[in-house]
Amino acid sequence: MPGRILLVLLLLVQLCACRQAEAVSGRVTWVYDGDTIEVEHIGRVRLLGIDAPEAEASDRDRFYRHRFKISPATLRTVARQAGQFVIRHSRNQIVRLEFDRERTDQYERTLAYVYLPDGRLLNQLLVEEGLAAVFRRAEFELKDQFLAAEDKARNQKRGLWR
Repeated sequence: MPGRILLVLLLLVQLCACRQAEAVSGRVTWVYDGDTIEVEHIGRVRLLGIDAPEAEASDRDRFYRHRFKISPATLRTVARQAGQFVIRHSRNQIVRLEFDRERTDQYERTLAYVYLPDGRLLNQLLVEEGLAAVFRRAEFELKDQFLAAEDKARNQKRGLWR
């Protein structure tokens, strides 16, 4: 039994080391919106696991309207707030990117968890502030953690959930 526990611990350490080994860093040179940034030497990066509303009306509005009963006016307001939040916390900062199962999306953007210089996870901060919803159509490692953060933001009536 102790041998089995040791083996499991070694496998967990290896998994963590692999994920860390795949981490890269770069300066945020541009913020497109609440879930997409430009990182120097990497290109366009989509914040993995979240969906911030668009600044202009889009097909995603239907998802928010039907699933969560959120009005287009609220979506536009939160889209501006999300973009400002990302600018305030990441623009011109060196961020660390960590990857999950998928490295790129259908638009060839890099998919990543974006860690700020102070170690906080930007993706999750947006969800905690109610400035983004959890992207439900894909599986990713931190999905349960993000869903818990979304529930808390909803209960506190933050951002989208006002």
